[in-house]
Amino acid sequence: MTPNIEELRLRLPHIELAAQVYGPEDGKPVIALHGWLDNAATYARLAPKLEGLRIVALDFAGHGLSEHRPAGVSYAIWDYVYDVVQAAEFLQWEKFSVIGHSMGAIVGLLLAGALPERVERLALIDGVTPHTLEAEDAPERFGDALVAQMLLAKKRKTVHPDFKRAVEMRMNGMTSVSLEAAQFLAARGLLEVPGGYSWRADSRLTLPSKLLLTHAQAMAFAKRVACPVSLVVAEQGILLGKAKASFDKIVSQLDFAVTTLPGGHHLHLDDEPGALLVADCFNRFMHAS
Repeated sequence: MTPNIEELRLRLPHIELAAQVYGPEDGKPVIALHGWLDNAATYARLAPKLEGLRIVALDFAGHGLSEHRPAGVSYAIWDYVYDVVQAAEFLQWEKFSVIGHSMGAIVGLLLAGALPERVERLALIDGVTPHTLEAEDAPERFGDALVAQMLLAKKRKTVHPDFKRAVEMRMNGMTSVSLEAAQFLAARGLLEVPGGYSWRADSRLTLPSKLLLTHAQAMAFAKRVACPVSLVVAEQGILLGKAKASFDKIVSQLDFAVTTLPGGHHLHLDDEPGALLVADCFNRFMHAS
């Protein structure tokens, strides 16, 4: 049975975002946030399996069917947090829960740390605190980012000769995904152009961030989160492996419920068994007393 998915346009004071909406109108309010260069379709498998929730899965600015930011404006992580707050205002949700994958998990954590009174529950998939930088490295990082921004104007988007080739490119991206996952994301993220298909995502999304928080600043956000937190970690995801020692150190300081599940970074989208495992975890979490 195909789930009933509504398309929604959120006309915010500063930008217009697109979203896919799942679940009953009287369900518990949830804003779902996707990862970097993905879109709302990342929840195509998971959202229909979550019970009693009214899920608004956003396309972040510059992603999917949402507007791009104006010329000269960057895509800083904290600006996504502002977008989510404005989306909640548009929906007239004073309090709500957040489901976030990867970058979306980071945005959700920053929001819950900054405005803990607004977030009721935080469900994270293979993402937790933002990337950090030592203070003394900030000037060089800023300079490199400025140069990259100036060079981007000379580059042109890749045009793939057909839909299949574009899907294959996404399968083998920085974080690999299954064929079906890539097809879900491509259906919402590709645009037909002369000569083939190009991804809708704003090219500025590939630029390095000009500034990053220090480790101490990032942990301050995480420690200020007041709501219950459920963190799903993928066995073959980005939090384990080379980053495991750092991740272990972070979660040892936090009162988060951590569940490790088999699968890759997109375990909630790659296949039905992975989506079912994540749904089972989040259904129990979202409706716990």
